[in-house]
Amino acid sequence: MESIKNQFARKLMEIKAIKLQPQEPFTWASGWKSPIYTDNRKTLGFPRLRSFVKLELCHAIQEHFPEAEAIAGVATGAIAQGALVAEELGLPYCYVRPKPKDHGMGNQVEGEIGKATKVVVVEDLISTGGSSLKAVEALRQYGVEVIGMVASFTYGFPVAEEAFAAAGVKLITLSNYEAVVEEAAKIGYIKEEEKQVLAEWRKSPSTWRQ
Repeated sequence: MESIKNQFARKLMEIKAIKLQPQEPFTWASGWKSPIYTDNRKTLGFPRLRSFVKLELCHAIQEHFPEAEAIAGVATGAIAQGALVAEELGLPYCYVRPKPKDHGMGNQVEGEIGKATKVVVVEDLISTGGSSLKAVEALRQYGVEVIGMVASFTYGFPVAEEAFAAAGVKLITLSNYEAVVEEAAKIGYIKEEEKQVLAEWRKSPSTWRQ
């Protein structure tokens, strides 16, 4: 039976939420050159796929974090999907801003979740893991117990894996870079010879074609 990782990777490419351009790289906000660009928020515009993501994230939480008492989404990419997951599971919900508001109550965590509540964080995309783990730290400072994170997609960079391990956060994702490359070659989204270019970038993304 086809894995969820490969199935979801193909679905993302079908709606062009993932674009692979080994010969014409994208430039990320960090300045990195990349042969891949991922925008999982496009899934929100496709009802059946939006529901697929919601239900698979729910299944991941039920399997790996059955003790979850609340859900937190990471702004802005995971606010909507986090809310959908919380609604499906019937759990309280909040979302985490990148930094506290500079007006009003100055909140960074928006919503109402009791202190010491066991929380699962819903994220959109994991690259280096920096912004995701900042959200985790904000939640911990708020006073809740972060028991893990679920996300739609990860590039699987070693720096991210090390950061999550150091922060003591278990990460479960629906798909990853390896599944995307495998499916892309299988369905003709990329040429077989381009797999080597994609593999080279994955080894050292910060220095590739700099």
